[in-house]
Amino acid sequence: MEGGLDNYDVVIVGAGHGGAQAAIALRQNGFAGTIAMIGDEPEIPYERPPLSKDYLAGDKSFERILIRQPAFWAERAVTMLLGSAVVRVDPEARTLDTAAGAVIGYGKLIWATGGSPRRLSCAGHDLRGVHGVRTRADVDQLMRELPQVTRVVVVGGGYIGLEAAAVLAKFGKHVTVLEAQDRVLARVAGEPLSRFYEAEHRAHGVDLHLGASVVCIEERDGAACGVRLADDSVLACEMVIVGIGIITAVAPLLAAGAEGHNGVTVDAQCRTSLADVFAIGDCAAHANRFAGGATIRLESVQNANDQATVAAKTIVGESVAYDAVPWFWSNQYDLRLQTVGLSIGYDAMVLRGVTETRSFSVIYLKAGRVIALDCVNAVKDYVQGRALVLAGAEIDPVALADTSVPLKALLPV
Repeated sequence: MEGGLDNYDVVIVGAGHGGAQAAIALRQNGFAGTIAMIGDEPEIPYERPPLSKDYLAGDKSFERILIRQPAFWAERAVTMLLGSAVVRVDPEARTLDTAAGAVIGYGKLIWATGGSPRRLSCAGHDLRGVHGVRTRADVDQLMRELPQVTRVVVVGGGYIGLEAAAVLAKFGKHVTVLEAQDRVLARVAGEPLSRFYEAEHRAHGVDLHLGASVVCIEERDGAACGVRLADDSVLACEMVIVGIGIITAVAPLLAAGAEGHNGVTVDAQCRTSLADVFAIGDCAAHANRFAGGATIRLESVQNANDQATVAAKTIVGESVAYDAVPWFWSNQYDLRLQTVGLSIGYDAMVLRGVTETRSFSVIYLKAGRVIALDCVNAVKDYVQGRALVLAGAEIDPVALADTSVPLKALLPV
């Protein structure tokens, strides 16, 4: 305490993957100063990806998705300030105000808040029975309601929506997925992968509506009872799950003068335009060489962890820069999708294998060079394809399609 103000050498705002890894990396790299982590949820850091998969399915308890056990944080002298969001940043005074009324001083600040689920803007978006899937509380509430639910409408054919649909279909619910575009996963994958997943979900009883536009959520006694579409049809349901992206939680930083728009802008060391303020993870907009140098945000555990390590090493005085190849994964039914690289701006695709075997890869090229792979139940392609992406290898598409030749054999020497 100093003059009635709690001061810490490093304050981490956000208790997700990025925030947790930042604290871990600081201690691993010899940082001996005081560390506080502020989280708007009451829980200590836990893994987010299992929420729409193993946790929703009941295959993993909450304790099993904790990033570290409580004793870990105590042993490393990481002070946890949980259950209240930061609402104001004063970069001159180097203080933070929380929604609970606390004022906290910092020497260095790491902003790792991610974002909140984007909500529908139509009438009925806030009815009982309408859910996002972003926090433990979201999924716990969803699971409490499930026993009384037979019909679910999922709005959004991205990974969150499809993963939730797969779990709910296994539960025996009647599931309908609504996607505004003409195929699922349209923002992140090529058409062969989209059509494959559409067929898989339909084979598991999921009803898919493509090119679907939601007009409103119908109400009965304060709860959702149906989804009205632009063609005036109504899909009866007792639950609506919305998976249409996130809104980055950076308003206090932007209000304090940080540069940014869709997220907060950071440099290669994850520094914002504010002195001694870093940003990492889903909310950090950065120039990425795997996106052709474009400024993007990456919503992935890999990005959060790698940027956290860069910020921590920068704070302890190491000369480092963020330059990690992006990777992602998705589990749906018995399918394991692993992605390496970014397919942004691809101008050619190679299908390696046959989709009917449920083990294949889609390889993306730009100007003849490999930029990304989507690998379905094809671990070897994923592992070996990483080197092709890192090298920006220029390889004959016919050779890439030949499954009798391992991808590692195609890497230029």
